[in-house]
Amino acid sequence: MGALDPLFLARLQFAFTVGFHIVFPAFSIGLAAFLAVLEGLWLKTGRQVYLDLFRYWLRAFSIVFGMGVVSGLVMSYEFGTNWAQFSQKVGPILGPLLGYEVMTAFFLEAGFLGIMLFGMNKVGRKLHFFATCVVSLGTLISMSWILSSNSWMQTPQGYAIEPGTGRFIPADWWAIVFNPSFPFRLVHMALAAFLCVAFVVGGVGAWHLLRARRAGHAPTEAVKVMFSMAMWMAAIVAPLQILAGDTQGLNTLKYQPAKIAAMEGDWDSQSRAPELLFGIPDMEHETTRYKVEIPLMGSLILTHSLDGKVPGLKDYPRDQRAPSYVVFFTFRIMVALGMLMAVLGVYSLWLRWRKRLCSDVLLQRFALVMAPAGFIAMLCGWVTTEVGRQPFTVYGLLRTADSASPVAGGNIASTLIVFVIVYFIVFASGISILLRGFAQEPHVGEVGPDAHDPQRAASMQAAVSNTAAAGETGKDS
Repeated sequence: MGALDPLFLARLQFAFTVGFHIVFPAFSIGLAAFLAVLEGLWLKTGRQVYLDLFRYWLRAFSIVFGMGVVSGLVMSYEFGTNWAQFSQKVGPILGPLLGYEVMTAFFLEAGFLGIMLFGMNKVGRKLHFFATCVVSLGTLISMSWILSSNSWMQTPQGYAIEPGTGRFIPADWWAIVFNPSFPFRLVHMALAAFLCVAFVVGGVGAWHLLRARRAGHAPTEAVKVMFSMAMWMAAIVAPLQILAGDTQGLNTLKYQPAKIAAMEGDWDSQSRAPELLFGIPDMEHETTRYKVEIPLMGSLILTHSLDGKVPGLKDYPRDQRAPSYVVFFTFRIMVALGMLMAVLGVYSLWLRWRKRLCSDVLLQRFALVMAPAGFIAMLCGWVTTEVGRQPFTVYGLLRTADSASPVAGGNIASTLIVFVIVYFIVFASGISILLRGFAQEPHVGEVGPDAHDPQRAASMQAAVSNTAAAGETGKDS
């Protein structure tokens, strides 16, 4: 593979841009739901602490949402410039799916985002809460359409291939949208987004708890409340995510067995297979070196039976194997982080029962270290999913090499360099603003993005009365 190989550079460029992008929509999805919960609790209980936390995290949401929109625009151009063959072949299917996202999710978000960010003092409380809920719903709908599109590429259904052109033509939209892997991946991704936010919120809360301890004063109520809410999410969602990952694994074994073989580092299909905890896959010699394994556990985990048969990479031609040396490690990093998140959640439950949730230093340090764990696990899962699909863009049907545009490697390399420079400048600035905001402790009377906006306008009747009064004053004078 040459240094300016166009296919490699096109894949690298798309991986770089989508790797940056995926973090922000996931953050937005989880954070929008968290904000809806906070505002709902404020309306239900009237406690000021929930309003303070809502405004505190609303500022972060405005930054994250903006960076997500900006980073996503680039990818639409890459489909046209670097992946024209792919766009031509799958456009009749993926084009409408992405169009549905715009017509549903984007319109919802565009219609109510302004009210959510700047309308707290301009509309009634219930209307503002409705706007927050609609924005949250919009992020979930957006995720659903994107995952439906990507899942169709993993497990294509409901299509026909047009004679002569090789284009994928829709034959059954229900089968396309609700393809076999979509429900499992939708649940897995939604839980991942919630975990990302839970651990960021928990990490910020842990930081302020530790800082209050060092300063010798009690933490504020807002800090304790947000840390407690984050630990509840960790305790509930992390175990659910492990179960969701297990069901997705069973689905992948059924529809993409070659991906499972690459993830597991198995070369020979076998029953009563061991589970490899560690190893170094050697694609050339068709073996996994330095294996550390647990007998029988591979079959038990993958098939829920000790006698279950696990596929091996040797079952597939060399040119149809995913690079096991990548997905083997990314999959294990994701699983390890998922287990650690579950351990943190269970540990927090025990401390909550002991009335030590906000006083245990070990838990706070653990939560602080784990703050980025959700994003790291999500990115590793994404790499596992996408690299594990190789060498296809549409699994088993359209090869990646046949999807790229006839663009010179030098052109792709130059734009990649520009993307790297611009992305690091723009997103480093955005992330630094977020971190500076997180360093400030939420306090009573917290202000949101609309802090300097005028208060809600008077009613029309009051405006007419004021005008009439001014007119009478003028007559008298």
